[in-house]
Amino acid sequence: MPKQKILKIKLFDKSLPVPEYKSKGAVAFDVYLRKTVVIKPHTVVLAPVNVAFQLPKGCFAILAARSSMYKHGVMLANGIGIGDEDFCGDEDEYHMSLLNFTNKAVSIKKGERIGQFVIVQYIKTKLKIVEKLGNRNRGGFGSTGKK
Repeated sequence: MPKQKILKIKLFDKSLPVPEYKSKGAVAFDVYLRKTVVIKPHTVVLAPVNVAFQLPKGCFAILAARSSMYKHGVMLANGIGIGDEDFCGDEDEYHMSLLNFTNKAVSIKKGERIGQFVIVQYIKTKLKIVEKLGNRNRGGFGSTGKK
């Protein structure tokens, strides 16, 4: 088993639960909404999730909505969020851009688990522009499964 890395987390509201992995097999830890938000129909609100953190060297964070968020009628406007290694200041609180896809206002209460973070190691590459890759074509984007 690889050595476990440390993620330093700052909480903005200490009355809320500490982020945690909810099961032994969970790969993401849950985060909680820091303040109640009301999202008008077909609009986006930035919802604070009560954490700033310092990622381990060589890692980035993926922020995703919890799978139950559709029940509220909301989804992440940007699909997923990426947290860079250098987004680590004391006031760099993570937010979720929540899109209300319904025709009614949606209210989500402070303290609700709305997001989850996965911490991932990465390899930074040098970009090289070429005219040809020199590989056989597979049929283009979305071609798998076509008959």
